[in-house]
Amino acid sequence: MPLRGLNARSRRILISAITEYIATGSPVGSRTLSRKYGLELSPATIRNVLADLEEAGYLRQPHTSAGRVPTEKALRGFIDALTDFEEIARADRQAMRTRFEDIFAASRGAQPSERLRLAGKVVSDLAGVAAVVAASPTDTRQLTQLRFIQTKPGQLLAVLVFSGGAVENRYIQIDEEPSAHDLERIHNLLTDVVEGRSLGDLRELFIRRLESGRTEVDDFKRKAFEFGRDALSAVPRQSDVVIEGSSRLLDRPEYDDAGKLKRLLMALEERENLVGLLDKTIDAGSVTVYIGSEVADLEGAELSLVVAPFGDSERGAGTVGVLGPTRMDYARIVPLVDATAAAMTAALKKVD
Repeated sequence: MPLRGLNARSRRILISAITEYIATGSPVGSRTLSRKYGLELSPATIRNVLADLEEAGYLRQPHTSAGRVPTEKALRGFIDALTDFEEIARADRQAMRTRFEDIFAASRGAQPSERLRLAGKVVSDLAGVAAVVAASPTDTRQLTQLRFIQTKPGQLLAVLVFSGGAVENRYIQIDEEPSAHDLERIHNLLTDVVEGRSLGDLRELFIRRLESGRTEVDDFKRKAFEFGRDALSAVPRQSDVVIEGSSRLLDRPEYDDAGKLKRLLMALEERENLVGLLDKTIDAGSVTVYIGSEVADLEGAELSLVVAPFGDSERGAGTVGVLGPTRMDYARIVPLVDATAAAMTAALKKVD
């Protein structure tokens, strides 16, 4: 149960304090809560409850004489307890889908990062904070065909065909030229091996077969597996991650302090951690919220990430979300991200 262990009065005061902090970004005092939230309690009583909540790890005081701000623990409980999400109107959903259809149609054939950047700009404009858009990790894509074309001495062009029809070309270096007959035999052998397997599975398979030392891996099979290993090694493993609208974060009062601004900029550079979170979101299959230290291992970065998966394995999956201060308006942002992911999925199906 969210905010487990709190009685009804403490829970109500804590939710009021979080709501006020999200709205203003300022530490919250007992008089403000008494005056604005109809608690029907004296400021003194509210102060005592706030002190208890601080002792329980739900609130903290930035300064001795200041009001209190919610901790990550409080924000996590608040999000888990949140039921009053803003509804995205049907007309707005359709408008989002049409906008993404236009973007995906216009950027067909462009570099993947350009398509992600254009989509990220739309999301950033909708949310009013930074947007994060990423293609799925290449290791999860399924391969249907792997072919090799002789180009010049010492080199082959590897042609990779993925489920959904996407095609990528990679050059590999070779020591010995295969004959046309041997190349056809390699194609026939690899067809049975690669079809329906992901890049990650195939990488492991080729390496495992080549390192096994078993007698059944004869010279011909070894050559085929070496070609396959080299072709897949040339495919980048990491997702393309685009952060669009970072400048919107710089205008937030949370980052007026030079130290906090530095931590923010460092967090934005930590793409590896973001990639890990985005991968977890694809596995979860639904909107996921990461708060504070879950986003960046930097004390005081004060960032939250609300992200959802889009697309499918045939047309290419990915994640889309928003990156903003921990006090972002989750009641508005969570359904917005969910609707954006659905609109992008529908647009991809129509355009591709």
